[in-house]
Amino acid sequence: MREDICTIPVSEVFEPKDGCPICRMRDTVETRMVEYIMGAAMMEPDVRMETNRRGFCEDHFRKMLGQKNRLSLALMLESRLIEIKEQVFDKKRLSFLTEEAGCFVCDKIQWGMERMLDTVCRLWVQEAEFRALFDEQPFLCLPHYEQLVSAAGKLKKRDRAAFCEAAAKVSGRYLLALKEDVSHYCKMYDYRNAGNNEDWGNSRDAVERTIQYLVARSVKDSR
Repeated sequence: MREDICTIPVSEVFEPKDGCPICRMRDTVETRMVEYIMGAAMMEPDVRMETNRRGFCEDHFRKMLGQKNRLSLALMLESRLIEIKEQVFDKKRLSFLTEEAGCFVCDKIQWGMERMLDTVCRLWVQEAEFRALFDEQPFLCLPHYEQLVSAAGKLKKRDRAAFCEAAAKVSGRYLLALKEDVSHYCKMYDYRNAGNNEDWGNSRDAVERTIQYLVARSVKDSR
């Protein structure tokens, strides 16, 4: 498999200034990987061997089902079942199910993200224009803020401290805004405010936005 299938130009991810840029990066890599595994990967024996061994998680099975080429998925499922039969039922190697448990797509996303997070840190240190772009982001969700701080561990001490401070500023200011919106949302349901016709402001979707900040995934109200 071409290693660059999991990488994208980092600066392009930051340009839209819409939501968490690292979530957008993750989503782009994920989409590429799902499209790849349902398409070109079918012709790569080494990939098929790995998917037979690793399989996929529930979430990525769902995304693969959303693709148009169900035959590709059926062929992968067929060879995965053959692998399980040989390892678990013919060789009596029940440990195969735990030792090889995982997801091919998740593994590749993690591989690509680790390298791109390193690139984010490097660009921040080397390019003033990128530092300005970084500071202008609406927010960094909490999980990706943590990952960026971890990735910054490879920087020189002075650069690491400055980068972590910048990341904390972007993520922390959004947390404060969320806290105000959630508090206002709760206040709107206080019986003491009934009939006051107070403005909801930005609080109507505060619950969804807070969950997204905490788990790095967009959620929809199921009501």
